Amino acid sequence: MKIAVIGAFGKTGRAVIKETQSRGHEVLAIAHKNHEEIDLSVEQLLIKDIMDLTTNDLKGVDAVVDAISAWTPETFYVHTDGISHLANILKGTNIRYLKVGGAGTLFINSEHTKMLKDRSNYPKDWLPLADVLVESLRRLRSYSDIRWTYVTPAFNYDPEGIRTGKYQVDGEEYRAKDDSKNYISYADYAVGMLDIIEHESYIRQRITLVGNK
Repeated sequence: MKIAVIGAFGKTGRAVIKETQSRGHEVLAIAHKNHEEIDLSVEQLLIKDIMDLTTNDLKGVDAVVDAISAWTPETFYVHTDGISHLANILKGTNIRYLKVGGAGTLFINSEHTKMLKDRSNYPKDWLPLADVLVESLRRLRSYSDIRWTYVTPAFNYDPEGIRTGKYQVDGEEYRAKDDSKNYISYADYAVGMLDIIEHESYIRQRITLVGNK
């Protein structure tokens, strides 16, 4: 398979690339700018803004993992307009689109009227991004003509954690009584992401990947 990873120089992007390569798949790394201090060890690197990507850029790709990270208001468009742009160039194709989500969008009640971001103890500096990710998920749900999956990592998403190869798939509700136990390493998140791609599972669904701590 050939897997494109957008946001290739970010921590999630690098974890997904590493797992993809370990399974013998081909990688197309995509980023809006080069970071020469980081060696991705990939044969194909495309430096291009998400809004400038074309259908031809993704020719021969089986799946696109959108691991873009944007934390400032001037870059939030990649999570909203970026999704709309990718949906337009992916419609009519068989290419999977997997968006790295945010735990703040998980529901904390059975009526699905409140989200984790609405809790009083949710970090205030995370709220702007969480609100944008709510909109990104809303947009994604509106597309029935692309094969999308919104993959949310656990609340505690650990870049330094080890690869155990073990995780569980949860739904859209945050059920953890102890936040510290709602955990997954970047490496195990990447394992889950590749399993989803290889098994053709969870199409047009939002899921959560949770590991063991």
